[in-house]
Amino acid sequence: MDQDRPGHSSGQRASVREAAELLGTTVDAIRKRVQRDTIPYEKDPDGRVWILLDTGQDSTGYRQDTDLPQSDSAALMSEMRDRIASLERQLEQERQANSEHRRLLAAALERIPPQIEAPPDAPGAPETVEETSEGTSPRPDTPRAQEGVQRPWWRRLIRR
Repeated sequence: MDQDRPGHSSGQRASVREAAELLGTTVDAIRKRVQRDTIPYEKDPDGRVWILLDTGQDSTGYRQDTDLPQSDSAALMSEMRDRIASLERQLEQERQANSEHRRLLAAALERIPPQIEAPPDAPGAPETVEETSEGTSPRPDTPRAQEGVQRPWWRRLIRR
């Protein structure tokens, strides 16, 4: 952007860093505005960029990295606060619902009777803990009587 362009007054010249401080934004934001051609600037013969600030503009008239006047920014902040409050209420409701679901699940689990095991000689009966524990050999009082019982696939695959 050239300082001779119409519609841009040549006000106070500031470096990118100074302009960022005066406008309350970051250096990167000022550089992006220069790239988008949304802020008046000029380049000197050495290639250095100078930001042209309107001397009549109050430095607090613009907020952070927006080109909105402060009144629009205040309206957005108010709406954002309302949205945050709404989300906080919704989160609290979800937490209460989750707590109620946990309470109901615990109550339901207390009512379920312990699982009754089938007798060991019944076909398809699950193996007992003694039979599946590692490092133990089959008990001598159960001599291969259960050979006819179908063993789980993983027990057939890993033979002892």
